[in-house]
Amino acid sequence: MGKKRGGLASLIIVAATYLFLYIPIVVLLVFSFNTEAFPAPWKGFTLQWYRELFYSVYLWDAFCNSLIVAVASTGVSLILGLCLIFYAAQGGRIGKSFTLFYGNLVIPETVLAVSLLSFFSLISLPTGLITLILSHTVLGLGFVVPIVYARFLELDPRLKEASLVLGATPMQTFFKVTLPMLRPTLIAAALLVFIVSFDDFILSYFCAGSSAQTLSLYILSMLRSGVSPVVNALSAVLLFLSSLLVLTFFSLKTRTRIF
Repeated sequence: MGKKRGGLASLIIVAATYLFLYIPIVVLLVFSFNTEAFPAPWKGFTLQWYRELFYSVYLWDAFCNSLIVAVASTGVSLILGLCLIFYAAQGGRIGKSFTLFYGNLVIPETVLAVSLLSFFSLISLPTGLITLILSHTVLGLGFVVPIVYARFLELDPRLKEASLVLGATPMQTFFKVTLPMLRPTLIAAALLVFIVSFDDFILSYFCAGSSAQTLSLYILSMLRSGVSPVVNALSAVLLFLSSLLVLTFFSLKTRTRIF
């Protein structure tokens, strides 16, 4: 009887936690179809805010900027991460420097943003898309390198030895043996970095300058003039897209042991 009560109490706590987390999201989705501007009671169903969303030129310019920054920073992070793994595969010792990549995750993002902005000012690099890509790459390396390197250490070294014994060069071994086994991990890391970069606000706020505006900065400018129902519609669309990427990430994580 005591175990049943304990199980019921645990179920209630879990259900209450999920309700606390997801009810605001459900409310946002519902009121993105409300005829009245938010905050207002429900008046009726409409797609007006979604039509305004898709006809907003400035919003889609900001969306394209965020997409460019996210794709570029993800690609550069993966390339740099692979270069480091290639160095480790050739016998290079990166154990001592490996912990440095955790600093991107441990240091508060505001401190990291101010530091990057100071560095860009020191080298006289004007803020814009380039500085955004560089700053997001720094953040992305904190995810890519630990994830990929942890998976690299789990690989069976006998496969590499067998490839070398059969006459393959170290470079052929890396690209035809090591890299294919790292592919699921690379895809999962890329999805994670893409989501973090696309949704990032703090680095964008400090490093974008006045010449580039990302989607998060555009939403901030919209909120300053009042809560527009278009923000609800935009949030619903972004939630749907982010959910697809997150489901893909966890699907890959479930099928392959990447951590």
